Amino acid sequence: METYQVGDGWDALGDPTRRAILACLADQPRAVGEIAAELPISRPAVSQHLKVLKDAGLVTDRAAGTRRVYRLNPAGVAALRDQLDTFWNRALKGYQDFTEQPTEERS
Repeated sequence: METYQVGDGWDALGDPTRRAILACLADQPRAVGEIAAELPISRPAVSQHLKVLKDAGLVTDRAAGTRRVYRLNPAGVAALRDQLDTFWNRALKGYQDFTEQPTEERS
C-alpha cells in the first residue's frame, strides 16, 4: 500500500472552501479576484487555497498581465477520477463475489 503524500489531491479536497474554488474553476478559468468575488473569503485566503490546490496538482496558473489566471488541471482531476474508478470497481467486484457465494458461506 502506498504511503500518504503531502500535496495529495484528496487531502486538498478535504476543505469545503477548496472544493468551492474547484467548482468555480470548473465553469471557466478565473483570476484570484474573480474567485474571491464568488466566495465569502478574502483574496489572500483564496490565494492560499489556490497554492494548496496547485501543490496537489489540481489547478494550474498562467500570467495574464499583472494577474494570474487559474484553471483546473485536467491531468490532476483525471488522476482523482481514476482512483475513484478503482475504488468503485473493487467495491463492485467484492459485492459480486459476495452475492455469488452460496448462502451458507455468507455468514
